[in-house]
Amino acid sequence: MAQTLTEFDTIAAISTPIGEGGISIVRMSGEDAVKIANEVFKGANLAKVPTHTIHYGHIIDPDTGETIDEAMVTVLRAPKTFTREDIVEINCHGGIVVTNRILQLLLSHGARMADPGEFTKRAFVNGRIDLTQAESVMDIVRAKTDKARKVAEKQLEGGLLHKIRAMRQEILDTLANVEVNIDYPEYDADTVTAKQMADTANSVIKKIDRLLSTAQEGKILRNGLATAIVGQPNVGKSSLLNYLTQSDKAIVTDVAGTTRDTLEEYVSVKGVPLELIDTAGIHHTDDKVEKIGVERSKKALERADLVLLLIDASQELTDEDKALIDETKDKKRIIILNKSDLGQKLTVDQMKQMTGSEVISTSILKEKNLDQLEEVISKLFFSGIENSNDQVMVTNQRQTSLLQKAKKELQDVVQAVNDGVPVDIAQIDFTGAWDTLGEITGESAPDELITTLFSQFCLGK
Repeated sequence: MAQTLTEFDTIAAISTPIGEGGISIVRMSGEDAVKIANEVFKGANLAKVPTHTIHYGHIIDPDTGETIDEAMVTVLRAPKTFTREDIVEINCHGGIVVTNRILQLLLSHGARMADPGEFTKRAFVNGRIDLTQAESVMDIVRAKTDKARKVAEKQLEGGLLHKIRAMRQEILDTLANVEVNIDYPEYDADTVTAKQMADTANSVIKKIDRLLSTAQEGKILRNGLATAIVGQPNVGKSSLLNYLTQSDKAIVTDVAGTTRDTLEEYVSVKGVPLELIDTAGIHHTDDKVEKIGVERSKKALERADLVLLLIDASQELTDEDKALIDETKDKKRIIILNKSDLGQKLTVDQMKQMTGSEVISTSILKEKNLDQLEEVISKLFFSGIENSNDQVMVTNQRQTSLLQKAKKELQDVVQAVNDGVPVDIAQIDFTGAWDTLGEITGESAPDELITTLFSQFCLGK
């Protein structure tokens, strides 16, 4: 990277969520962090205190002498900090007014407002973490289940970094032999070098494939599994949502058509986040408002990874039921025969034979057989996730795309060697794969990519 530790100014931002709370934290990082904090802090002389210590005192406006708040101030000196710069964290009372006042005081005394993700970006640029670890920081912040948090923690510890670096080193060792062969052609080792390059390419391809095999599950852990709850009006969709979330977010009444929009909620199924989308009943209607809800339901259905299709088991299949069965045939789905307590006119075996899908029979109102739902969802999607606590996983599209690109470059190397292409030509894709893998960790990533990635972070992180 072009920037170095000494080229950074001192930045400040609020690191806790805005709003009322017990405490708020205002964070500074940079060469002048301790100096600026010392100017507005009445208590210990922060310039002389040891690193990694916390001190009680008051934040004072030195221009007016006004006391802004009492605070606990933490001093962390470089290089043993998150950013590898001096860091000061002011722990003040929670609340928008006092927190903003302290931030403005720091800005008026020489700090600059931090950009989104700038603290983490400095940790990356200063060599504290790599790009995969930086991404895992936000994965931890945004984790929706404990399982997702554990996978992110594994990545923060450098799990993916170590695997990528090992693959790059394997390529680099072979590249060194290739360079020797090119520089000293009199040894006439073309055949040996070409075979070694192809063998290394195949070896790394296998390692890439193992990582790519985790991408789908990693994506689900990171983003959640978009799960649409669909069915005719008043079939029990909102009751199912309320059962799964243990809330009354959706309105449950005896009146058909009361859900006129899509409602979304996250729940955990065996540690995996499901983004539940409760849709308006998909049916023909002349009501303009209901029509909007039905159209939104159809769009939600299009983006769903999983469909929970509810059918009234106490009634014969209607034309609209059959239409929904047809519309969802290309989706992973579970058919839920609800209202089984009212007498069943539709059976599990009958529906399995008709649809080829997983089917469960239940009474949502009486919470009958709903434990089967988690088991079926787990069987459909998460066979590998349940034991993934120690597994290194690919968790976002950037990592997946770069792994796929590196794999393609290595496949081209193997093909070139098999076709008898000169070693120095085949080497181009071999070096390209080494560079591409480096983009994953940030060791060969362009500055524009770095800027874009960190701009997606929250302020104060």
